[in-house]
Amino acid sequence: MSDDFEIDINLVRQLVDGKIDDDNAERLLKLPRKDIGRFLQYNQVLQERVAWNDRILIRLSDKLYVVGKPGGKRETQCECGYSFGDYRQNWKLKSKIRTRKTLEEMGQVYSPSPAIPEPGWQEVREFFCPECGTQHGVEVVAPGYPIVFEMLPDLDKFYRDYLGQPLPDESPDWYEDHTAKVTASWT
Repeated sequence: MSDDFEIDINLVRQLVDGKIDDDNAERLLKLPRKDIGRFLQYNQVLQERVAWNDRILIRLSDKLYVVGKPGGKRETQCECGYSFGDYRQNWKLKSKIRTRKTLEEMGQVYSPSPAIPEPGWQEVREFFCPECGTQHGVEVVAPGYPIVFEMLPDLDKFYRDYLGQPLPDESPDWYEDHTAKVTASWT
C-alpha cells in the first residue's frame, strides 16, 4: 500500500464508538503503519465528541486528554471539562482517590480469589474525576509507594518530528516533570 492511503473518517468514528465490524477492524490492523492522516482524523473524531473547545493534543486514556488552553497552557482534562491542571504534573494528585486495603475491599473488584492482591503487601488505588466521577486509573502498589506518573508525552517532539506540524508554543520547558512542585507545596 502506498503512504498516501487514506481511511474514511466514518470508519474512524465507528472505531472510536466501538461499533466497527470485524472486517474493517482487521483491515485497519493490517495496514502497514500508522500514518499522520489517521492520527489527525482520530483527534478530529475525539474533538467532535467533547462539549468544550480546547484543542485535544493527545488522548491519555478513555475520557482523559492533554489539551491546549487559551494563553498557551497545556492541561490534563477530563471529557466532562474538569481540568486537572498543568499536564506536566501528575493528574492523579488532583483526583479523588479510593484506596482498597483489606481482603474484603479488594475482593469487591478482583475475582477469583487467587487474583486478589495480598493485603499488607499491596493496596489498590482508584483515581476518579472530582467533577463527574469517571474512573481514570487504577494502581496496585505496595502501601506507601508514591503515586505513579504513567505518562509525560513529549508533545513538541511528536508534533514537530512525527506529524510535521510544530505546536506554536513549542519550548523545552514542556517536557519536564513538575510533579515535585505539587508535593513540595504540601509541606
